Formats: sequence, structure tokens, C-alpha cells
Amino acid sequence: MRSRRPIARDYADYIRGFGGATALSRRSLMAGGLGAAALAMAPAGLSRRAHAQLQIDISQGTFEPLPIAIPPFAGGDSRGPEIAQIITANLERSGLFRAVNPNAFIQDPESLAAAPRFADWRVIDADAVVAGSVAAQADGRLRAEFRLWDTVAETQLAGLAYFTAPDNFRRVAHIISDAIFTAVTGEPGYFDSRIVYISESGPATERVKRLAIMDQDGANHRHLTDGSNLVLTPRFSPSTQEITYLDYNGTQPRVFLYNIDTGRREVLGNFPGMTFSPRFSPDGNRVVMSLSQGGGTDLFVMDLRTRTSRRLTSSAGIDTSPCYNEDGTRIVFESDRGGSQQLYVMGADGGGVDRISYGDGRYAEPVWSPRGDLIAFTRVGGGNWGIGVMRPDGTGERMLQEGYQLEGPTWAPNGRYLMYFASGGGGARLRGVDVSGRTTWDVPTPQDGSDPAWSPLNP
Repeated sequence: MRSRRPIARDYADYIRGFGGATALSRRSLMAGGLGAAALAMAPAGLSRRAHAQLQIDISQGTFEPLPIAIPPFAGGDSRGPEIAQIITANLERSGLFRAVNPNAFIQDPESLAAAPRFADWRVIDADAVVAGSVAAQADGRLRAEFRLWDTVAETQLAGLAYFTAPDNFRRVAHIISDAIFTAVTGEPGYFDSRIVYISESGPATERVKRLAIMDQDGANHRHLTDGSNLVLTPRFSPSTQEITYLDYNGTQPRVFLYNIDTGRREVLGNFPGMTFSPRFSPDGNRVVMSLSQGGGTDLFVMDLRTRTSRRLTSSAGIDTSPCYNEDGTRIVFESDRGGSQQLYVMGADGGGVDRISYGDGRYAEPVWSPRGDLIAFTRVGGGNWGIGVMRPDGTGERMLQEGYQLEGPTWAPNGRYLMYFASGGGGARLRGVDVSGRTTWDVPTPQDGSDPAWSPLNP
């Protein structure tokens, strides 16, 4: 039997130096026709006793993923195996879980849905097991339920039932993945989210760039623009189902608002000069951007309700790529006002500007974590590109990935994972990494992909 330590403590060790674990206050699941109810056997939340029982290994600083068994969901519905596969892929991609080989399972899914035979799971070294079922209801809805069990303590850690339209089964799988992730780590999940990005195709001299959106795992992909205009830098609103992006009609860029639910598109404003890097405030009521006019490039903020704008910076250099912190009181941006491209933080009103980057090379594309504890950035120097993070005061700088033309970091809604894009060889692809830099994955797209933006959790 391998040695064991509480998973809560081990996960805190894994992310030490980048902030501690936080409990998730889960949003209502009633929106969009998706309902959820706690199962009668399930506790309202994760008990301290149960959380302390579920354990993993750490040896000499190496994080060992939690072995978890995820059999096909019982009930005879054809979506049962696919739901289990989606959950498995989500959890394994996080780097914190290792799925036990289904060929080793002793107990069948139908009897597991009634009650686990814990010895059957311990003998195959599964510290946790997911028991689920899915079935069509008389009213046409789908009922999916799951229970997460600690096989050592023989304790149920979480359990919910979901009622939804049949085509929402993938989303149910993502929400169950979030619930399991939270029960085990104490951290918010991030699987029930989407990615908007630039889909690229065609030869280098005639590149077609279209706005596209998909689930965080690459499913449910669709294009939002037809490619007739060049589009760049899409960004999600943190409070509504809207995105901002740049649309080049000829050589003049315009900032558009696009409502994902309705498909409605409107021009945010007609600005003199060139417009770059629009990004929402946390409340979704403002957009901060850089405008190039009169020989300078400065930061401006626009109130989306009144459509009035105000200048925030006025320097001799180029100020661009602004991003708000989690409560909207501060902004990080890049500027060459000091002679080289570096990162600065200031108040949301433009006051109290402080430089925070002092490493070798040029710093660009800063993005504040939704948790407020880290700022991600791109660093270029000595012919090398990299994606890194630092604390808001500039301390604790750490490179997560380095290579050729790595750009465009964007945070997952839980602030523990990043997505970016890598260019080279005539194409571009999306990639993911966790804040430790140990876990990486490729993000599937039908064509080349760049400029990703990660959504908040779906409403």
C-alpha cells in the first residue's frame, strides 16, 4: 500500500507561493433550462472529515495525480459512456487526476449506481470513484446524476442530479467535472466555460481570420464572423454574454460588441486614429483600450452606458494592452515610457503609476488573474519567447513556458490555468498550462488558432 497524505494539504503545497485554496460559492444552475438538485444521500457540502480522508502522494516535491475511477454512467442511455469520457478527459487534462484503466474495474456501472463495493475499488488502487446514471424522462428532459465516493473512508463527498434538455449533456458533464474538481481540491472548477479566439486559414500572404467560439475542450465549435474583414483581440465580458473585438474594414480598426446569445453586433464607437486592445472592466460596464492619435498612444476608458470616454494616461511613450484587476480598482498595462517595453500598474483613474517588471527582455500582453493574485504576461528576449506570471507588485516572477513566438495569455475563470497561442512553421495553435508550469496540453481547433480569450463560468 502506498503512503498517503491529505489531498487538501498536498494541493496547497502544489500551488504554494501563488495563493491558497478558496472555497467555491457555486452559481445557480437553473439558468438556460438546466436544473440541479442535491441527491438525498449527498451532504450539502464537503465535510472536513471526508475532505481529510481523500489522499494523494507527494514525493520529493513531485505531485502525484489522484487516482480516480470514472465508469460509464449507468441507465442504458447512449450518452452515459460519453458523459464519463468527457469527465475523464477534463480531470486528466487538469493534471491533478489520473483515471484508472477501465479494464481493471471489477464492479459494473449498474450495481455501482446503487452502492459501491469499496474493496473492489481499493484493490485496483482507486482513491475515488464516480458513480453516475443518465436516463430520459417522460417530459423529454434528461436526468443525469452522480456521486463522488472516497473509497478509503467509504464516504460520499458530493452528489447532485441534473435535469436538462438532451442536447445539454456535454454541459452536464462539464458541470459534474467542476463539482468533482472542487470537492477534491477546494478550488473552483473551470470546465463549464468557453473560449473565443481567432480562427486562421489560408496562405501567409492571404490569411483569413474569423472570430470563433468553442467549449474549453474544443467541442461545439462555430464561427461568429465570415472572414470578409480582418478581426483581432476578442475579449469576454466578465458579467454578460458579450465580447469585444477589433474589426478592420480596410485599414481602419473599429471596436465591436458582439452578443453571443443573440448574434447582435454593434460598433462600440468611432474613434479618431488607431484603436487597440479593448478589454472589459470586471462589472462589464466599462471598456479600457489604447488609442493612437496625435503621435502618441494612450489609454482611454469608455462607459458603455453613456458611451463617453476619458483619457487615463498621457505619456511620451506607447501605452497599450490594459487589463483591470479583479475588483476594477487597478489596471496593468505595457509601456515603453521608460525606454523599453515594460509592465506598469496604476489606479483605475490613471493615478499612482508603478513599474513592476525588471527582468531581462521586453514584457507585453499583461493579464490580471480573476483571483487578483497573479499577472500573466509575454516576455521576449535573446530570441526567446515565454509565458510567465508575477505577483501584482512584480515579485515572484516565474516563466511557465518558453519557446518560439508564445503569445496571448488568457486566464481560466478559476485563475489556476492559462491558455495562449504558439506561432511558427506557417501556422498558429492554442495551448494550455497550469500555474506551476508542469501541466500542459494542446487545445484542438479545426484550423489554426490565435488570440484566445477564456470566458467566465457559463451562467
